[in-house]
Amino acid sequence: MHQQPTSSFAAAERPPRDGPTRFRPDGAVMTAVETLGVRPPPQDSRPASPADAGAPSRAPHPARRPASLPSPRTAASSRPISELPPTHAALICVALPGLAISGELGQLTGRGLDGFYRGGRRLLSRCQVRVAGREPLAVQARMTGADSARFVATLRASPSAGPDPDVVVERTRRAEGTERITVRNATVRPLRLPVEIALGTDLAELGAVASGRTGPQLPATVRDSGLRWATADAAASVTADPPPSDVLASAGLLRWELQLPPGGTVTVELRVRLDGAGPLKAAGRTTTSPIASARATGDDPRVAPLFHAAVADLQALLLRDATRPSDTHLAAGAPWRCGMAPAEALAAARMALPLGTRLAAGTLRTLARTQLPGGDARAGMIPGPRRDAGPLLPPGCTGTEATLLFPVLLAEARRWGLPDRETGELLPAAERCLTWLRTTAGDRPYLPDPQPAGPVRCETQAHAYRAALLGADLLDAYDRPGAAELRQWTQALRAAFRTGFWIEDHGGGRPAAALTPDGRPVPHLGAAAAHLLDTGLLGSGRLAPGLLDQVQTEQLARLLGTPAMDAGWGLRGLGTKETGHNPFGHRSGAVRVHETAVAVTGLAAAGYEREAAGLLRGLLAAAEHFGHRLPEMFGGEQRTAGSAPLPHPAACRPAATAAASAIMVLTALAGVRPDAPARTVTLSPVRSAPLGELGLTGLRLAGAPFAVRVSRLGLAMVEEAADGLQLGV
Repeated sequence: MHQQPTSSFAAAERPPRDGPTRFRPDGAVMTAVETLGVRPPPQDSRPASPADAGAPSRAPHPARRPASLPSPRTAASSRPISELPPTHAALICVALPGLAISGELGQLTGRGLDGFYRGGRRLLSRCQVRVAGREPLAVQARMTGADSARFVATLRASPSAGPDPDVVVERTRRAEGTERITVRNATVRPLRLPVEIALGTDLAELGAVASGRTGPQLPATVRDSGLRWATADAAASVTADPPPSDVLASAGLLRWELQLPPGGTVTVELRVRLDGAGPLKAAGRTTTSPIASARATGDDPRVAPLFHAAVADLQALLLRDATRPSDTHLAAGAPWRCGMAPAEALAAARMALPLGTRLAAGTLRTLARTQLPGGDARAGMIPGPRRDAGPLLPPGCTGTEATLLFPVLLAEARRWGLPDRETGELLPAAERCLTWLRTTAGDRPYLPDPQPAGPVRCETQAHAYRAALLGADLLDAYDRPGAAELRQWTQALRAAFRTGFWIEDHGGGRPAAALTPDGRPVPHLGAAAAHLLDTGLLGSGRLAPGLLDQVQTEQLARLLGTPAMDAGWGLRGLGTKETGHNPFGHRSGAVRVHETAVAVTGLAAAGYEREAAGLLRGLLAAAEHFGHRLPEMFGGEQRTAGSAPLPHPAACRPAATAAASAIMVLTALAGVRPDAPARTVTLSPVRSAPLGELGLTGLRLAGAPFAVRVSRLGLAMVEEAADGLQLGV
C-alpha cells in the first residue's frame, strides 16, 4: 500500500506550477495559465490570489492550518482529470512570439498541439501533404536549430519496381511561419506527380488548445494564392509559392501537378501570416540581440553542442517588453510558458551573465516597472504567481524569490560590466527590494514565505541572505545608506539558521526543508537545499560567506552526492528516501536542471569537486540523450548501464533556466569571477578538470569579448580580454 506522506501543511489543492506573470487592468497578477489562456486540469485549477501572488492587496495572507495530506475522497480528487497534451515527443520550433509544433511524422494533423502559433494563437493547425494520392512514409525528423526542424519522408512512385523508395519529400519548418516542401525524383525517368496540401485551423488560443476546448475547424475562403480563415477577433492566411494550380476552399485543399525530370526537384513554400501583422521579427534574430554568440570547445565532445544549443535556445526565448521594446527579457519556456515569469527571468539572466549584461539590464528595467508602489506592507515587491512546492509544503510565492533576486542580479551584473549609469538608474528599485526585505523580516531572523504567516523555507533564507549581503555591497559602492543594517541582519540570520535549521541525526545531520509557523522543522531533503551553496559574487572575485558553517557545508555536499539525491542524470527534487517521492513530481523527485546547475556551481565553489563533477557528468549525459537541448526537468529514475533519462511529458523544452544552466556550469569550470569596476578578473578553475581541456570564447566581460581556457591539469588562462583588465589573485 502506498504510504501517505505526513506533513504539517495541507495540500488539498495545488495551484498551477511555475508560470509567467502578467497583469490585469486592475493590477492583479495573472497566473501562468491565464497568460496563455491555458486552463490546467480541474484538480489544479485553483487560481493565484493576490496575496499568494504578491499582487497589491491589503488583506494578509491567510494562515495555513497544520494538517496531513487530504484523503483520496476530497472534492479535488473527485473532479474529472483533464490531461495536458504531452510535449516530450514534440518538435518545438521557437522564435518568440512564433512557435511551430508537430510530432515526429511531420504532418500537422489538427490534433493536440500541432500547429503554427503567433503570440499564443494557433494560425494553422493542419498541414497534411499527399503525393500521388498517398501520404509519404516518414523516415526522419530532427531539429536543425532552435527555430527550425527538418522532416524527411519517402514513397514509391512505381510500387511494382521493387521495395526501394524513389521519391523523397523533405519539409523544412520554421517558427517564423514558413514551411518549404521539396519533392525530389530519384528515378531515371520523368515523373508527373499530383501534390495536395490539406490546410485548416481553428484560430484557437494556446490555452484552449492545451485544455481541449478548441472549436471546430473554420471554413476557408480563397485569398491570393492560398486560403484565409477568420473569426470575429482574428484572421490568418496561408499563401503558396508557386501558386497552386487548383484551390478548393470547401475542403481546404491546395493542388499542384508537378513535372519532375530525372533527379529533379520542385519546392513549394507556404507562408503563414496573421492578418494585420507584418512578418515575424523575433527579438533573438536581430543584430541587436543582447546575447553574445559565444562558443565552447574541449576534449569532451558534448561540450560544444550543449553550449551552442543553450545559446540558441536563449536567443529563441527572447521577448521585447511591450511598453519599452528596447528592453528584452526571457520567456520561461515553450510551449506552456511563453510569457514573463519574474523569478525565472531573473535567474536565467543571472546565469547568462557571461554572455553579456544587456539581457540583465533589460530584465531588471522591465521588472522595475512592475514593482509595487508604497502604501502597504508589500511595497517594493516584484509581483509573481504562486509556485507548487510538492506534496509536503504549501505553495510558495515566486514574487518573494523575484524580489530577492533583483538586487542580486544588479550587483552581479555590475561585476560583469554593467555600466555605472545603468546601474545607478536601477539602484532605487533595488533599494526598494532591500527595504521590503528588512521591513518584512522585521525583528525576526527569518523571512516567511508567503508572508506573513507562511512557513520559513530553507531556500528563501538562502535567497534573502544572499540578497542582503550583495545588496549591502551594492549600497556601499554608491554611498547609499542601509548597508550596515543589512549586514547586521545577515549575522542574526546566519546564527539562527545554523542552529534552528540544522537537524541532527545518526547520518551526520541535514538542513530542514522549512520551519512551520510554530517553529517545527520539516525534515525532508530536496534539491532546494542546493541554494544554500549559492552565496553570490562580491568584490575582488570573492564569494560571499556561506549560510552554513564548514562542517554543515561538508555534510550537505556529501548528502547531495548520495544515490538518494543524485539520480546519475542530475539532482532529484526530493530524495528517494523521503516520504512523497515521485520520480515525475516536478518538485518531488524529478531532476530539475536549474537546481542541478546550482548544486554543481555551489559545490565546485565550496571545494567539493568530486560531488560537483558527478552531477555535472550526469547532466551532460542526460543532455546528450535530449539532443543537447535540455528540458526544464525530466524523470528522476536511477541511471543504470544502458539506460536513458525519462522525459517528463509536461516539461518545457526549451526552457530559459535550463538553457542558461548550461552556460553557468561550463563557465563555473573555469571559475570566472569578475570585478569590472576594479578592472580585475579572478580565475578559480575546478582543479580536477572533470571534462578535460575546455575553451570558452566570445563571452562578454567589462563590455568586451572575453575568452578563457582550462587545461587538462586544471589550470586556467585568459586568452582574450578588455584592454586594461588585470588578472586578480
